[in-house]
Amino acid sequence: MDINIISWNVNGLRAIAHKGLSDYLEGERPTIFCTQETKSHPEQLDATLTEPIIGGVPYKAYYHSCAIRKGYSGVGVWTALEPQRVSTSIGVERFDQEGRVLELDFDEFVLFNVYFPNGENAEKGRLQYKLDFYDALFAHCAALQRAGRKIVVCGDYNTAHTADDLARPKENENTSGFMPIEREKLDHLVRTGWRDSFREYTQGSGHYSWWSYRQGARTRNVGWRIDYHFVNENLLPNLLHASIQQEIMGSDHCPVKLVMHI
Repeated sequence: MDINIISWNVNGLRAIAHKGLSDYLEGERPTIFCTQETKSHPEQLDATLTEPIIGGVPYKAYYHSCAIRKGYSGVGVWTALEPQRVSTSIGVERFDQEGRVLELDFDEFVLFNVYFPNGENAEKGRLQYKLDFYDALFAHCAALQRAGRKIVVCGDYNTAHTADDLARPKENENTSGFMPIEREKLDHLVRTGWRDSFREYTQGSGHYSWWSYRQGARTRNVGWRIDYHFVNENLLPNLLHASIQQEIMGSDHCPVKLVMHI
């Protein structure tokens, strides 16, 4: 069975619902659709977002919303496959309460949809919060790795890994999202058995998934690649393709896509 997993930081689920989301999904018909930065709670959503139907197929919808601040963070998963288990916790309250993780166990593989923190407000401790979040999430994944499970961790990582992953690396060496201390977290993932699925198929620069709204950055493709499907090495034989859909509008991010055979 071929499984198509699309991940998209929608920068507001209710907003993007009015910007052609249904048409996009009808064209793609993903097996699983993951969203980050939903900025909403389920009770604020209409039936098209809580009981979605794509191509005549009903999808299960799962959400994890921020418990401490309205209109902030949040992740969602729509799936045509029935998960065996769904969790919103990685076992650390200060991370769980911000609505950043959905874990779905599909038996043949485990999917994490994650909205990683932004580290810009270093003076408020957000950089350290971000770094600690990376450690906590992948420590949570480690038990699954040890058990031999196949794992996908998709979402907005809020970090560009290498100089090829943003248009202006030298100018941003001290900017959160490309600081060495942040990039080291992704280096550590690679050292511990994780792979950036997009880079299994595509090398080089110019492939970005986020652009500032300022100064026509998207038109000029002055962007960052911060949206990923990282997979553990057990899943590599199942991969078919990974891509970035830069032409899809509606958010300051674009969708990223992983296709695999299970």
